[in-house]
Amino acid sequence: MIFRVAGRSCWFVAEVSWAVLDYLLRAAFAPPAAKRAARAAWLSRASRRHLRIFNYSATISGPIPQRGLLVSNHLSYLDILVIATITPAVFVSKAEVRQWPLFGWLAALAGTVFVNRERRTQVGKTNFEIEQALAENTLVTLFPEGTSSNGKQLLPFKTSLLEPVAQNTHNIALCSLHYEVPDGDASNDVCYWGDHTFFPHLVHLIGKRSIHADIRFGKFKKDTTDRKELARQLYDAVAALKHEPAAVG
Repeated sequence: MIFRVAGRSCWFVAEVSWAVLDYLLRAAFAPPAAKRAARAAWLSRASRRHLRIFNYSATISGPIPQRGLLVSNHLSYLDILVIATITPAVFVSKAEVRQWPLFGWLAALAGTVFVNRERRTQVGKTNFEIEQALAENTLVTLFPEGTSSNGKQLLPFKTSLLEPVAQNTHNIALCSLHYEVPDGDASNDVCYWGDHTFFPHLVHLIGKRSIHADIRFGKFKKDTTDRKELARQLYDAVAALKHEPAAVG
């Protein structure tokens, strides 16, 4: 395992270097009207390359969204890479992520919308940014649990960032994520929660033989303009998607 960690860590550094160069060449100087899309496409390319480090595989089912709001459960920092690999998107993340070493910087380059839910003025600014992205026909991915968990159960959905879709006709799609590792326990090895700290968790994860993700997409039809009721409906829909029988493949 120590050789696997050493080799993959060097690979990781190489991929980060490639990602920075790719950003400078294909996203950094994109015109303002295309900047968001260029960043999302960059993240998609970088995510695809980085997931190879983990000997990653996936089972994907359901209609893959291209625009509108994607609502997903949240288990790990890998969630962003996993979703971005499938469909380019802008992600909404808690403000603390911006302070993470390296990952926070890369998340900022990708155009991540950071939110501090403890400050109401910040939430309003975040909702404006989400609305702007939706108006540009960009896919915006939101983790309404507000934090990652061990995946045992779905945490309550926070309502504050649902305002842009509650009052408008943007498409809403659903996503359920689940991970498996053959040589460990995904609820601790992949899921990032509790007292985990970023770099020790990442190094441990790099040492796993492989990671498999079960990604399920679903459609959602909105029938309310009340964001609290919308949050309840979305919670029930994601929970149902999470407990559907696993797809074959």
